[in-house]
Amino acid sequence: MYIWSKFMALTLVISMLLSACGTKSQPSTQEASSSEKPASGKPSTWIADRKIKGLVFMGSDVTEEMNPEIAAKLKEMTGIELELQALGHDGSQKALAAGLAAGDLPDFIAYYLNHSGRPEMEMINKAAREEMFHDLAPLLKDTTIYKKYTEEGYLPLDTQYGVMFRPEFNGSAYVAHLNVAREGGYEVRKYVSGPYIRKDIADALGVDPRTITTSEQLYDLAKKIKAGSFKDKNGKEVYPIGPTVWGGIDRSGLYNDLVWTGFNGEGFGRDKNGKILHESQTDYGMKRVEFVQKLLKEKLMHPEYYSMEENRAKEGVLSDSFAIVGDMHNYVMENKDNRYLPIGPLNTVDGPYRMTSTFKGGYGAWSIPTTTEHPEDIVKLADFLASREGKLLWKYGIEGRDYDLDAKGNPVPKKEVLDLLEKDPVKAKALGFTGVGNDWGWYLGGTDLNDLADFGEASYGESVNKDINKGPLEIAEYWNYDEKKKQIDLRDGYAALAFIGEFPKGSMLTMALDKYKESLIRAYYAKDMTEAKSILDAAAAQLKSAGIEDYIKLLEQKDKDPKTKLIF
Repeated sequence: MYIWSKFMALTLVISMLLSACGTKSQPSTQEASSSEKPASGKPSTWIADRKIKGLVFMGSDVTEEMNPEIAAKLKEMTGIELELQALGHDGSQKALAAGLAAGDLPDFIAYYLNHSGRPEMEMINKAAREEMFHDLAPLLKDTTIYKKYTEEGYLPLDTQYGVMFRPEFNGSAYVAHLNVAREGGYEVRKYVSGPYIRKDIADALGVDPRTITTSEQLYDLAKKIKAGSFKDKNGKEVYPIGPTVWGGIDRSGLYNDLVWTGFNGEGFGRDKNGKILHESQTDYGMKRVEFVQKLLKEKLMHPEYYSMEENRAKEGVLSDSFAIVGDMHNYVMENKDNRYLPIGPLNTVDGPYRMTSTFKGGYGAWSIPTTTEHPEDIVKLADFLASREGKLLWKYGIEGRDYDLDAKGNPVPKKEVLDLLEKDPVKAKALGFTGVGNDWGWYLGGTDLNDLADFGEASYGESVNKDINKGPLEIAEYWNYDEKKKQIDLRDGYAALAFIGEFPKGSMLTMALDKYKESLIRAYYAKDMTEAKSILDAAAAQLKSAGIEDYIKLLEQKDKDPKTKLIF
């Protein structure tokens, strides 16, 4: 009853907020219809003289306020006044569900969506079946950038057939997926993720962290660290293994060879005979529990490894209290001096490590409610923001104020802006573009990505400060990133949970899968392996009751269709 009351209260609040936003965009007599040509003297980028309101279900990831000068420049170029409102600070999925239930939506909505298996996808599909959204398919054909979405081979399989052009909709599309790269395998940064070790401790022990490739080798390393009685910056003895830099999270990198994770970390994978199994149907869960219990009982792992708050974890990293950080990457600010170095990477259950990535991925999406008048204006705005000219505005700001153009026409951020970003990030963010931390244009235009080709630099500011990413790139070189990239395994297909929405017991199975992950944490802290086995056996039984075996049959059926090929 309490949970239902909270949900109803949230629904009421969101309904009130949405009413405040306004339902439709009422064109004034001065507004130009999107079917009309721009009036004399208007730029070629002109769309219509109107306000467009967007509701973004991404909570704290959204900066609602636009810089006045940026907003004025957008108005000058397109005629559009853009207003963003964020919801979902305490739960974006619940906020989206309540917003769709209320039905009183502004001109467009944006939401999290990395693949078609996310809960948001089924919510949007249900709303589309109830004719709550405009069909984007015919509107995309009249665009320049988003038109690529209609070209064969541009979109990854899941985006094409799972997210946008779902067979059930017979060619219609009610979702525009974001964050799609222009070319397969495109990377913005050379990320090196996984466990990291203090360089001074590795040096003192005479250990090359890159040679640690199994969980047993990592265990032996932790024992050596404990025997060495190393101290942190406060003179206190370090924990051999501390949590991730983001706090208590169960990440696989620490014991990758004991996790039946599959490609997407969803707990599904194939055995040596090609049979699809969930981890609960293997002995890898118990193997991992045994390993973690050994670390905890021998005081090699911080007792709050799986529960520590993020701020305490960051403080621990900054004070060097953890000899090994369970997971971070080479761009985290807490390691900008590279005093921690990456371990491994560890092998997987399938054998030696190999870099893997999706052919292309997607992240985030937007839709246009049927209550929106002139939906073509929203699509044209999205297309403008996805163009190089549009991206220049929301990624780099205003020419002359925030950047100049070099001989090749590429933006060169002003030194004073970069200095401000370094000295006062909050004040810099007020300038209002992505380079300084305000991503307002991404929610419609963040796609067809290739910043190196478009702007002459893969990351903001590199053209001015060649050393801006010196530390992270040094770690990438140390880790032999480029050599590993040459052997990359690019995959295109669906996540194992992409079809949970069409499974009759989908909700029950989702709950059971979540329960299995929770049970693993409980098993890590069980008094002995007998109790741990009882916990995992109960979780496996719940999965079986929820239809895990029938769902795997569905996965095997889907995997036979080239359009719904799975990746593990």
